[in-house]
Amino acid sequence: MKVLHTVRIGALAMALALVAGTSWSQSITMASTTSTEQSGLFSHLLPAFKQATGLDVKVVAVGSGQAIDMARRGDADVLFTHDQPAEEKFVADGFAPRRYPVMYNDFILIGPKNDPAGTRGKDIVAALKKVPGANAPFISRCDKSGTHAAENRYWTQAGVSADRGKGYKECGCGMGPALNIASSVNGYVLADRGTWLNFKNRGDLTVLVEGDPRLFNPYGVMAVSAQKHPHVKTADAQKFVDWVISPAGQQAIASYRIGGEPLFFPNAGSGK
Repeated sequence: MKVLHTVRIGALAMALALVAGTSWSQSITMASTTSTEQSGLFSHLLPAFKQATGLDVKVVAVGSGQAIDMARRGDADVLFTHDQPAEEKFVADGFAPRRYPVMYNDFILIGPKNDPAGTRGKDIVAALKKVPGANAPFISRCDKSGTHAAENRYWTQAGVSADRGKGYKECGCGMGPALNIASSVNGYVLADRGTWLNFKNRGDLTVLVEGDPRLFNPYGVMAVSAQKHPHVKTADAQKFVDWVISPAGQQAIASYRIGGEPLFFPNAGSGK
């Protein structure tokens, strides 16, 4: 009886170990941006991916620069961001075999409805040139995000470097908190359209600048290379990449809407 009892305990321990191992292998870690998380996209997208593959995805949502740094360290299996120059360097440095275009939306300049700086229009560079002289509140994320990288490009194109007006403030925060601060001070902020559409605390803010081709905001997805980090789950990460760029994944992105308005537009295979 003692032998039988020991065998049963051993079998149970082995079964528990197998279950634990299976549970561990059935999840991947994704480094992504606050815009994809705070827009609500992943709450819509990931259940469909799990239904198709059985895989869970743990999302760590930070700025694109921080997400890329995380993937460079091997702390993520898959990377889903919106800073194409940095993503292309990530691939060139051997941290992923390929960047796949997956979707896009656009950046927009948000600000108070009375627009004290006179920014309203379709030219983001002309708009930013007007902000310093008005000394109106302007909230910059300053968090190594794709949005912050884009904002800095626009400031440079506008010829505005250090002096961005007395109202310019750096929050070092995600898109949602930056919008909350802008709402509280009735200020300007560059945002991605997806997070704005999902944002409820708008106060007196509205969209002031949109439609400039320079505001195009592409997203890329990459499986982290096992050649750089042998412990990463490259095969499972590639399953996510393959699914999200497949017709099923692209349709899931296209079907995510708020108030009938799409937040993202699928563009797998576009090269952008």
